[in-house]
Amino acid sequence: MATASVAFKSREDHRKQLELEEARKAGLAPAEVDEDGKEINPHIPQYMSSAPWYLNAERPSLKHQRKWKSDPNYTKSWYDRGAKIHQADKYRKGACENCGAMTHDAKACMERPRKVGAKWTNMHIAPDEKIETFELDYDGKRDHWNGYDPATYARVIERYEARDEARRKFLKEQQLKKLEEKNNKQTEDDEVSDEDEDEDEDEDDLKVDEAKVDESKQMDFAKVEKRVRTTGGGSTGTVRNLRIREDTAKYLLNLDVNSAYYDPKTRSMREDPLPDADPNEKFYGGDNQNRISGQALDFKQLNVHAWEAFDKGQDIHLQAAPSQAELLYKNYTVIKEKLKSHTKDAIMEKYGNAAAEEKLPRELLLGQSERQVEYDRAGRIVKGLELALPKSKYEEDVFINNHTSVWGSWWKDHQWGYKCCKQTIRNSYCTGAAGIEAAEAAADLMKSNIARKATSEDTPASTEEKKLATWGSEVPDDIVLDQKKLTEALKKEDERRKEEKDERKRKYNVRWNDEVTAEDMEAYRMKRVHHDDPMKDFLN
Repeated sequence: MATASVAFKSREDHRKQLELEEARKAGLAPAEVDEDGKEINPHIPQYMSSAPWYLNAERPSLKHQRKWKSDPNYTKSWYDRGAKIHQADKYRKGACENCGAMTHDAKACMERPRKVGAKWTNMHIAPDEKIETFELDYDGKRDHWNGYDPATYARVIERYEARDEARRKFLKEQQLKKLEEKNNKQTEDDEVSDEDEDEDEDEDDLKVDEAKVDESKQMDFAKVEKRVRTTGGGSTGTVRNLRIREDTAKYLLNLDVNSAYYDPKTRSMREDPLPDADPNEKFYGGDNQNRISGQALDFKQLNVHAWEAFDKGQDIHLQAAPSQAELLYKNYTVIKEKLKSHTKDAIMEKYGNAAAEEKLPRELLLGQSERQVEYDRAGRIVKGLELALPKSKYEEDVFINNHTSVWGSWWKDHQWGYKCCKQTIRNSYCTGAAGIEAAEAAADLMKSNIARKATSEDTPASTEEKKLATWGSEVPDDIVLDQKKLTEALKKEDERRKEEKDERKRKYNVRWNDEVTAEDMEAYRMKRVHHDDPMKDFLN
């Protein structure tokens, strides 16, 4: 029967193995090692260390387990950022056309685009970046701090140290000021003694007032003991209930289900529960009424200013240092108002103040003038005012290459050109009146040459054309036939007719001649079968 434990030769060997394991657990025997010389942990369960029976293992090990050793291909290292491996002296084929590095192309180049790339200048070749490819293991893929440089945290430490140093310097200056004031006051001993007596009396009065305030607090409000910041129990604190019992609760002002929503957890009702009621009679108009009135808007502006200042690099935080944030906001508002007034004064000084100046004349205000303009019945201007030419969105009156007119101002022989020099080539350089005269002279010379050539040429002698009779036409009377060629043509016609009757006699490669002579046409007419001939059956 197959078992999951290691097979032993006899029961005695099994007993000895058990005793050895007990001695190893007690520390009386040396630990067992595996095939690689590593110590086997005795605390590993037997079902893990015992190999299956079909592996024929002689001793317990963990080799049969999946991934019992870490893969040497896996790594926990990270990319070496910013590392360079080679600095070339000249441009290499296949490198980046912009910077000259071999590790990327021009599309993936992170350097500023040069006016003329390194491919053409062959100067300032960028070094090649170090490109690494490695496979992370299970822990390396999930390590959020993998590749983090601890040296970057030194910036945070430096910032805090600089702030502490500034605080210590400020405190030291304050202490020095106090010591100077104390030394100055020591010269006036009599006055100081009188002031000390007055301060002692003021402190006694303050203590009496504080005692009175404590008594009034205990008398005015009832104490309500509640468990605070606990789920099931814990410390208790005193929470004073400031609501007068005669007042109607805000959630009872309007019992309509679709009215303003009341949040019982925060005890807030943002909207107005009675929006249609008289505002002079209602005492509660929703929590939003407090959010948009009083100092709430100022606090919002202060908060927004702190956020924007922090985004722009200021070391400011409203919750951590509220006094600092409020002081910076006050300085900001003062500087902003000064800048507004300065800008306003500069504009008024440059353009003037229309509100403070004298009123314009009535003629200018109403657009009246002594100029006479005549209109027709359709409302079109007839006389007295020049029409404004409509402007195009395209560039107008742009003269190039020394031309004094635009392209398309001249037309001749279905071609556009320049009116100033009468040239039909758009990118040509203007030659002016001299160019026009030269062009006209060249045209006249060409016309005279053509006329002279036409008169000098002799008319060709008329030759009589010998028209051969075409297939299917009547035979002319003046045709001359060669008897020898006619005999050969008749033989060829007989062979052709035989091939038509028996295609087996036709050769594989047939050279066809398209040239037809008068003898061939005569042989065809002589051999042709006339269907109307009563003796056609006796020809062959």
